[in-house]
Formats: sequence, structure tokens, C-alpha cells
Amino acid sequence: MAITDHVEGIVHAETQVHEDAAAIDLTAAEIYEIASPGRVDFGGGELEPADIEPHERVWRNEDDDYQWWHLDAGQYVVAFNETVAVDGSIDASDGRLVLQPRDAILERGGSHPTLHVETIERIPFAVGGAGLRLKENARISTLLEP
Repeated sequence: MAITDHVEGIVHAETQVHEDAAAIDLTAAEIYEIASPGRVDFGGGELEPADIEPHERVWRNEDDDYQWWHLDAGQYVVAFNETVAVDGSIDASDGRLVLQPRDAILERGGSHPTLHVETIERIPFAVGGAGLRLKENARISTLLEP
């Protein structure tokens, strides 16, 4: 089974799917700012999610089809265009896929944790240094079998 069998909503397969079809790049659909803090307690009775708001986008050129996020250094939350669902057919001991940041993101000061996933909703995204300009649908992560 190919990794693409676990992914729906692929924006442009010719660009996203790696040559050996063992990995696929995932693209940014939305970047959120954390507007107010969430809560985590010992027992879980006071567990509350943080409030998040979509980060503003701007046009770089009027002729562009997509806008850009101008991200300052800080913590964000990213949502992907693609959805991922593992149905137990992964040939690995824990049945999960690996999600890691692309080198292009790391080399420009962006990052997210490497995760072992069965599904993906939103994940934390960190920007350091002088910030990062990120275009809608940018390939930011790579999903691969362990």
C-alpha cells in the first residue's frame, strides 16, 4: 500500500509525492494564532483548549493566486489541506506514520515536532529569529512510513 492511500485532499500530487512514493509533503491550509491560553490540570477536569484565530494573510503581488502569512517569531498552530487516516495497514510495529518538518522549513527558521500519527488535525508550529514568510499551500511537512 502506498502512502498516498492514507492521504486525501492532495493539492498537487506531482509536486507533493516523493519519487519513491514512500513519502508525501503536506501543505499549509491555515495558520492560527493563539488568542487566549488553554488550561491543563492534573486530573483533566479543568482541561480547556486554547482559543485560536486565523492569522492574517496578505497579497505579495496582485496577480498571485494565493496570499502569504507574515509570521513573526513565536508559536502558531497549523492546519493542513490534506487529511490523513491510517486504517491499520501500515507495516510498522505501532501502525503509525511519521510527520516531520521539511528541510526547507527548518533552514528558514520554522519548525514543528516530529510526530508519530494515525490522523492529523492541527499541530504546533514554531517560528524563530526574524520570522518567516509562508505562502498558502506551501509544503511544510513530510509524511512517511517509519
